[in-house]
Amino acid sequence: MEPTIESLKSFLVGTPFFGGLDDAALDRVARRLVAHELSAGAVVFRAGDTGRSMYIIERGEVLLTRTGDGGHPVKLLRLGVGDFFGETTLIEMQPRPETALAQGPTRLLELSNMDLYKLYREDVKAYVLVLQNVNRELCRRLRRADGRIAQLAEEGGDERTQIGPVPRLT
Repeated sequence: MEPTIESLKSFLVGTPFFGGLDDAALDRVARRLVAHELSAGAVVFRAGDTGRSMYIIERGEVLLTRTGDGGHPVKLLRLGVGDFFGETTLIEMQPRPETALAQGPTRLLELSNMDLYKLYREDVKAYVLVLQNVNRELCRRLRRADGRIAQLAEEGGDERTQIGPVPRLT
């Protein structure tokens, strides 16, 4: 059974991506989302793919992996209901940095970069709030990653986890 716009809006308001949007903005977003039903093991996207959309997990679980230097997949992040992923390609316009795999029956809601652009054109305030929400979540993930790097460095007793200076854009 397909969710109604009202039930979809109720779900969205509880996610970190759309929290704080007013009813009219939620209505605009909810009407643009495209649902995808996936089975266990289905690939949402692969590292290196061109990305033009992000996803919100309405049901199920998604695992993000990245191939390490040794050629083996490394599990980075397990995401569940209400989490979003794939947003980095909307911000930096680079190929997808990781692979996303459904871990069981999963329902995803897709929002494209064109949908975000339309939100910008229709409601700048809502657009800015969505971007602030994305930035907050990215900062949370970066803090968790920094903590994990520090933990691994301490456990390893060496400096292999140190990262060099950030290259300057010219």
